[in-house]
Amino acid sequence: MDKSNRKPSFTLSSLARSRWNLLDMVGIVGKDSIPTYFFLDIDMTWAENLRSQFSKYGIRITATALLLKAIAIAQRSYPDTRTVMLPFGRTAVFNNIVAGFTVERVIDSQPSLFFGAIHEPDTKSVQDISNELKAHAEADFEKVAQLDLQSKFTHVPWLFRQIILWVGLRCPAFRLQCMGATFGLSSLGKFGLTAMIPPCVTTSTFGIGTIEPRPVVREGNIEVRKMMTLTLNFDHRMIDGAPAAKFLQEVRKLMEGGLEKYIQEELREVGLAVSELRAALTPDPLTAEAGT
Repeated sequence: MDKSNRKPSFTLSSLARSRWNLLDMVGIVGKDSIPTYFFLDIDMTWAENLRSQFSKYGIRITATALLLKAIAIAQRSYPDTRTVMLPFGRTAVFNNIVAGFTVERVIDSQPSLFFGAIHEPDTKSVQDISNELKAHAEADFEKVAQLDLQSKFTHVPWLFRQIILWVGLRCPAFRLQCMGATFGLSSLGKFGLTAMIPPCVTTSTFGIGTIEPRPVVREGNIEVRKMMTLTLNFDHRMIDGAPAAKFLQEVRKLMEGGLEKYIQEELREVGLAVSELRAALTPDPLTAEAGT
C-alpha cells in the first residue's frame, strides 16, 4: 500500500475561544459541587392554555419564560437554593434573584454557548421575560450586556481569566458582577429530547425536555396530557434532599396553575391595551361613511 495516500489518524486544532466560557463554568465554577439529581414530570396543559390566551392578543410567550418566572418565585421561599459556598466554611445568600440560562449563538461560523441573565424575573411580567429571552437569542452582542461581557472575556489571556474567576469564587460582591445567577436553566427540548441533566454550575440548575403528549392517570382514568420532564441538579453541599424536593414541587405547582394569581393583572392589562389599539386602528363606521 502506498503510505503517501494514507489519511492522517488525527487532526490537531485549537479550541475555539467561544467555548472558553462554558469550560470555565463547568471546570472551575462547578468543579467542587456535589451534584444530586431529581426528576419530576410537569403537566403543561395549563401553561400551554395560558400561552394560547396570550397568543389571542398577538403576543408570543415561551414556555421558558413561564418556567423562569415560576422558578424565581419559588426561590423566594427557599434561600438555600440561592446560597453559594465560600472558603473556610462560609456561605453567601444572594438576595436578588437572577435567572441564568444557556444561549446558543454562532460566532465566526462556530456554534457557541453563552450564559444569559435576567434580573428579578420573579417581579417581571412574562412578556418582559420573553422579550429579554428573544434579545439574548437575536440581538447584536453589544446590545445585550451579559453576552457582550462574555464575548469580551473570551479574549482575556488564560492566566488573567483564572485570576478573575479565583477572586470571583471567593468574593461575593465580585462574583455578582460576573456570575450573578441564582439558578440556571438549560433546554434541549427543541431537539425532541425527553430529559437532560445539565452541569451543576449554580446551586440550583434545571434541565428541561420537550413538551409532548403522554398518557397519565387522572382520578383513576387514563388521559393524554401535555407533559414535560423537569430535572433539578443541585449542589448537595448547600441543599438537603427534602428541601430540594419541596422546592421542585413548588415549581411544579406554579407551572400547573399556581402562576395564575401572579399574571392575572398582566392578562387583563394586555387585553385592555390590545383592545384599545385595535379600536384606534379601526375606522369609525360613521366617520368612514361621511368621508365617502
